[in-house]
Formats: sequence, C-alpha cells, structure tokens
Amino acid sequence: VQLQASGGGLVQSGGSLRLSCAASGTFFSISTMGWFRQAPGKQRQLVATITNGGGTNYVDSVKGRFTISRDGAKNTVFLQMNSLKPEDTAVYYCNAAVIKSGGTWTSVWGQGTLVTVSS
Repeated sequence: VQLQASGGGLVQSGGSLRLSCAASGTFFSISTMGWFRQAPGKQRQLVATITNGGGTNYVDSVKGRFTISRDGAKNTVFLQMNSLKPEDTAVYYCNAAVIKSGGTWTSVWGQGTLVTVSS
C-alpha cells in the first residue's frame, strides 16, 4: 500500500492551498486517514483526522481555517487550508490506517509535501 501526497507549495500569508493524498495498492479497506506536519526543528504533530464515517478532529491551531475531507471511493484524503499563516510552514504528511484482508491493520505514511507560507 502506498500513499501519494501532492498540492504543497509556496503561498503568501492569508492564502490557500489544497493538499491531496491518494492510496493505492492491495488492501481490504481504509479506516482513519489524517494529516500530520513537521516544521524544521520540531516534532511531527497531528493536524487533522477523518474516520471512514466522516468524523473529523483538528488540532486547535487550525480549527476554523483547515478542512479535512475524503473520497471513499477513490481512497483519497484532502486538506483544504485557508487563511494560512507563516507558522503553518512545514512538511505535511498524510497517514492512513489500512486494513488488510486478514483483518490486521497497518499505519501507512505518505512521502510528505512541503508547504511554505511567506509573511
């Protein structure tokens, strides 16, 4: 199973970006999907998650600005980021809890996409 993330780039403060992450490979289903980010010199932190039932969770610093969504049929998760701030600058990683045919599950990470917000 692989996750391919895209959509990062350079944007001015106050601007918007939309990240996408598509899962491919052989698996039974995907449970929770999410986005994490890691700024230079800092630990990776959770940004947002979405369950296969559509339940969402956000870190306080992005509430009201970021929206996570998913296309279940395409096994794709999105992160719409509005009102971006310089402190949102980080490498963004997607993550998925993938359930295999035997009932076991594994955590899969995408390759990361860089988001840079200039002041």
